[in-house]
Amino acid sequence: MDKDKFLEFALSKFIRFGSKRFTLDDLAHEMSISKKTIYENFNSKEEVVQESLIAFLNKLRSEIHESVEKQKSSPILAVIDVYRIGLDSIKFFSPSFFFGLKKYYPSAYDSISEFRTKDLNTLVKSLLQSAKEEGQVRNDVNIELVCELYLNRLELILFSTKNLFEKYSVQELVEHIIINNLRGIATPDYLEKTNYILAIN
Repeated sequence: MDKDKFLEFALSKFIRFGSKRFTLDDLAHEMSISKKTIYENFNSKEEVVQESLIAFLNKLRSEIHESVEKQKSSPILAVIDVYRIGLDSIKFFSPSFFFGLKKYYPSAYDSISEFRTKDLNTLVKSLLQSAKEEGQVRNDVNIELVCELYLNRLELILFSTKNLFEKYSVQELVEHIIINNLRGIATPDYLEKTNYILAIN
């Protein structure tokens, strides 16, 4: 069994059908392997859910850091890329998937929460602080508060009452959730010099 492909496939099914509802029997059947083969590699379904999410987050982390490295000269554009990549990666996640994880597989849900707080939040705050030091963000802006108000817990905004991905494209969501708020904290000089509006479309 190719473990990487197995985890990727498993996550795609958990996302589509729900982590609780889609069983290891279903998974074994769809992959044309025995359930015994799964248990030779994993101790439980919870471990499958956990490892499939960790593999997804590791891939996402690598993609984000690669993009940020390319945008080193413009931290604000790097922040936009971070959230564009993030939103594009979770656009197929359903509200029930997040809620199911939290209820039935809290350790797996904690992996997402930890990624959001320790990876994304730390990275974005660092980028915005760099932008502030470089004169791209206004001096009176409280970076910590900006992150808390607009950038943290995006899944709650996207999935609070309905799945916004069903109605809007990733680009529209990035524009309205992220870019419009970043325009508000950027310095007029930065916006003018970088032709900011054209650069993000």
